[in-house]
Amino acid sequence: MADRPPLDHEGQAAFYSPPPNHRLDRQGGWGGPASATPLLGDEPASSAPGGRHTGSPTPRRSSGSSTRSAAAIALAAALVASLGTYALLLAGGQLDRRVVISPPLAQQAGSEPRGEPDVIRVVEETAVTAAVDKVSPAVVTITPRGRDGVFVFTEGVGSGVIYDPDGWVVTNRHVVCNADSLSVQLADGQRYEGSIHGLDTLTDLAIVKIDGTDLPAVDIGNSGTLKVGQRAIAIGSPLGTFTNSVTTGVVSAMGRRIDVADACSPSRQIESLRDLIQTDAAINPGNSGGALVDVEGALIGINTAIAGDAQGIGFAIPINLARPIMQQAVEGESLSRPWMGIWYTALTPVIQDQRGLLLGYGALIEPPEDLRGSAVFEASPAALAGLRDGDIITHVDGIKVDGENPLDQILTQYRPREMLSLRVLRGEELIDMEMELGTRPANQ
Repeated sequence: MADRPPLDHEGQAAFYSPPPNHRLDRQGGWGGPASATPLLGDEPASSAPGGRHTGSPTPRRSSGSSTRSAAAIALAAALVASLGTYALLLAGGQLDRRVVISPPLAQQAGSEPRGEPDVIRVVEETAVTAAVDKVSPAVVTITPRGRDGVFVFTEGVGSGVIYDPDGWVVTNRHVVCNADSLSVQLADGQRYEGSIHGLDTLTDLAIVKIDGTDLPAVDIGNSGTLKVGQRAIAIGSPLGTFTNSVTTGVVSAMGRRIDVADACSPSRQIESLRDLIQTDAAINPGNSGGALVDVEGALIGINTAIAGDAQGIGFAIPINLARPIMQQAVEGESLSRPWMGIWYTALTPVIQDQRGLLLGYGALIEPPEDLRGSAVFEASPAALAGLRDGDIITHVDGIKVDGENPLDQILTQYRPREMLSLRVLRGEELIDMEMELGTRPANQ
């Protein structure tokens, strides 16, 4: 498929469970039993001849009373000393001072002093329920119907998200592409007839219009700031029956690519969906086209697919990828995507080492292994600009083409007929050229 890099390999997450925390029991203290010291009795005196007293001298008496007296004296001395210290501290005002607890050193480094105390963190469950309350009214159930008015059972009922209060709905292309009419039901039970404004030619998205005003609309988030591990909430109509169901999970990974059967193609040919959000929030049939939101209630993705041979692996189209066509629809334009007309390989340092290339970044223009012929489409914008097989596109309008900014993601920021400045490595020579973007064909 044109302007598309190859499929990634998936990884697995490892889990860590800390050992149980055993509380230590402490023993001992004051008041333990004292061992009694036996008392030695006086031996009777014996008289020696002549009246002289003879016999062993009377031994010194070791009594418990003397031990207790010594302990009492020591205790009294300690008490007097403590009272004296307390009086001195009280007189000096030391006991009236506030105790300041310093943050850990790791927090002190590079941090500025705060003028106000930290705000108590909101309990996570409360944040989730607040996000659901905010988003649910904008999530709709879409029922596609054929020409005779019956349901289209091939893909069944799907979901959608109202993103503009004048009745603009974003959903999946495979939910609506085979329908002649649509029934759109809101969370409060209201039903509207829907019409397909357009189908996306790049990924599995579609825009539906219903005749309504002041409708509940979702806030649009920014999928470019997502972090792996952050909370994700999926809302939709699984199985077409359990409307506005909510599941939670995390963002498991970013930038995933999967191959799926194109439900809009008569032959159900395989298409590649790329740059997807992977989540373990449960996504079931009927959730397609539903909302993936963050804990702030902002739309970060459109749920689109699940891994059929696994559990807890779902995929959503990032909202930043959907945003351009959503804006086009609101502005009354037909849906279109920019197109260069090339096949390419996204270069990495690994590929550079394996193939002995000069660069480990950029887009290398070359055909797939199973394609014979040029990687530059005939009469395409790339051909008209003078691009050739073997060229490496290194920059687009000054933006470096690399893992952080892949070529296909850069192009989503543009519209057809816009001009681009390209920097290209041809052999060992850097060339600057201009290109006018075309409109991506539906079959590309």
